[in-house]
Amino acid sequence: MPRLLLIDDDAQLGEPLAAYFARFDLQLEQATRPSDGLARLREGGFDAVILDVMLPEQDGFAVCKAIRASSDIPVVMLTARGEVMDRVVGLEIGADDYLPKPFEPRELVARITTVLRRRRAPAAADGRLRFDGLTIDPATRSVQREGSEVELTGTEFDLLLMLAREPGKVFSRDDILNHLRGHEAELYTRAVDIVVSRLRKKLEPLPAIKTLRNAGYTLALRAQQGDRA
Repeated sequence: MPRLLLIDDDAQLGEPLAAYFARFDLQLEQATRPSDGLARLREGGFDAVILDVMLPEQDGFAVCKAIRASSDIPVVMLTARGEVMDRVVGLEIGADDYLPKPFEPRELVARITTVLRRRRAPAAADGRLRFDGLTIDPATRSVQREGSEVELTGTEFDLLLMLAREPGKVFSRDDILNHLRGHEAELYTRAVDIVVSRLRKKLEPLPAIKTLRNAGYTLALRAQQGDRA
């Protein structure tokens, strides 16, 4: 059963939400203070984090940065009032998804289920994808850039894998957003741009992702002989 950590200072939220999540075979635990949440994450054993933006001690953005400094665990942020800037900042610092408050518990379950599904290795891995300077292993969800391991979030990896499976194909922002969401959602193209920018920076100095104005993005690296062209 996947184990989730809710970091939210609303002590009344955890118990009913945990009971609801249990109906979907998800175990939810709560930390009401960031320091406690980070300490529990360091102990390990969690599969995803639900992180509120408005917290005591430090805000959720600082907590997300601290998590990303040592872990690629999926993070879904709860943003106050659905502010666009909260979403932008959250994605820029490494969150995998966001959900505005107030939210429907069923939608939060759907978001968590999606990020957990993306994190699992594919049932039928098709082997490593090799490009000039870049190797992608779908089975282990690992990436090497010029021989060095690259730490990617689940969302970043899935975006890269999507592009790598069809190198040279141009994916529109709508294509990418719907693929990463795993379900139809209100289009938020800025979110795609942010994730692409994060991924591109991590793959530097390789010129891996090319932007085609008013069209979308494509993987610009040459596939090595024996891999898909």
